[in-house]
Amino acid sequence: MTHDDAVALQESARPQRPITRTQVVSWALWDWGSAAFNAVITTFVFTRWLTSEAFIDPSVVAAAEAEGDAGGQATRLLDAVVADHSAWLGWGLTAAGLLIALLAPVAGARSDDHGRRRRWLGVHTAITVLISAAMFFVTPDPANLTQNLLLGIFLLSAGNIFFELAAVNYNATLAQVSTPHNVGRISGLGWGAGYLGGIVLLLILFVGFINPEVGWFGVSDADGLDVRAAVLVSAVWFAVFAIPVLVAVPEVPASAARARLGVLASYRQLFRDVATLWRDGRSILTFLVASAVYRDGLAGIFTFGAVIASGTFGFSASEVIVFAIAANVVAGVATIVAGHVDDRVGPKAIIVVSLVGLLVAGVAVFVLHDAGATAFWVFGLLLCLFVGPAQSASRTLLARVIPAGRESEIFGLYATTGRAASFLAPFAFSTSIAVGGSQHWGILGILGVLAVGLGLLVPIRAGGRPAVRA
Repeated sequence: MTHDDAVALQESARPQRPITRTQVVSWALWDWGSAAFNAVITTFVFTRWLTSEAFIDPSVVAAAEAEGDAGGQATRLLDAVVADHSAWLGWGLTAAGLLIALLAPVAGARSDDHGRRRRWLGVHTAITVLISAAMFFVTPDPANLTQNLLLGIFLLSAGNIFFELAAVNYNATLAQVSTPHNVGRISGLGWGAGYLGGIVLLLILFVGFINPEVGWFGVSDADGLDVRAAVLVSAVWFAVFAIPVLVAVPEVPASAARARLGVLASYRQLFRDVATLWRDGRSILTFLVASAVYRDGLAGIFTFGAVIASGTFGFSASEVIVFAIAANVVAGVATIVAGHVDDRVGPKAIIVVSLVGLLVAGVAVFVLHDAGATAFWVFGLLLCLFVGPAQSASRTLLARVIPAGRESEIFGLYATTGRAASFLAPFAFSTSIAVGGSQHWGILGILGVLAVGLGLLVPIRAGGRPAVRA
């Protein structure tokens, strides 16, 4: 199926209904609110806290600090414990990824067929909010460090599962607030709102809780209260900004063409659907595979960006937050601008240019690893310039070619393929460090994943310019 054929099919199959500005803004506010989970919990604050010295026996930390640069036995023990905790975190997120891979496509298809897309968006978002709020009860109590660390990893993993299930239905509602001719702009608006929401929330948390010795309401870093308060505020933030889409965007009608199936029958239908895509929509299926690879590379940039900033370029914890705010500004503005360009040149062109730009900027970060913080500020922000447009255009490309009524199902497969490849960037990062003997070699591992994804994407014929201008 060509892109123009897909546009014509979607135009004829979708109900002709007016899309209001209120619906578009309400839809984008979910992305704005989701920054609470993406930026605060999984990237810059909670996950970093779990893998910090806060959850290590204080006597081990004190002994390592006493050794200083000598690098004695206590320092080696501290490094080993940090590595163990990071591994536990990785295993927890791996288990979450496997569950998402199993659940996402069937959950998405069932919400399409039963006309419950909005309902399940609300349910999964609410569960994510509750899990986020429960993270407040994770404490670095010296008497129960291991138990609390494992509790934090469990909550983080469970939150990832329900957040991704919510995102399946949220991504599918893009078709309800856009047309094939403005889907790039609307998708870019959502991604941009997510980055800008991250900026505002990180600023609030940095000024109010994380940076001052005693923050708002007397919050300090005792018992990790600054981080725990930040997580609680983030849960409230997500809850508030998730409400508009559930009110303003109407529920999708139930599918008249597909029978309501039980869970096991839904999995059998999933395999039939994949076989059908292989026969009749191979460009969609091959794009799902290609995007799974390079999207994991994009995720690796965010996952390991703070680690590289600290370990290789010497950023402090506060400097990482400041960089995160600047990174969200750059990524948000770039994504919104790229969304408008997307509707003119097509999403595939945006993705290809972004991946090439990421490879160039990433090589510069690797080559200049001894140049200090200024080098990372310049080329790290250049990386952020391309990450958002690549993510948004990927969602746009898929939304343009999905047959009407199968949005949640295909976006479920989108989540599944992404999770199926989620081991690539961590594996490449760790292997490159083992081969090169230094942390900065991990950059080449992530770039290798991006390069493979780009190579798989280039031959795919999909996501060209809209045939008609809106």
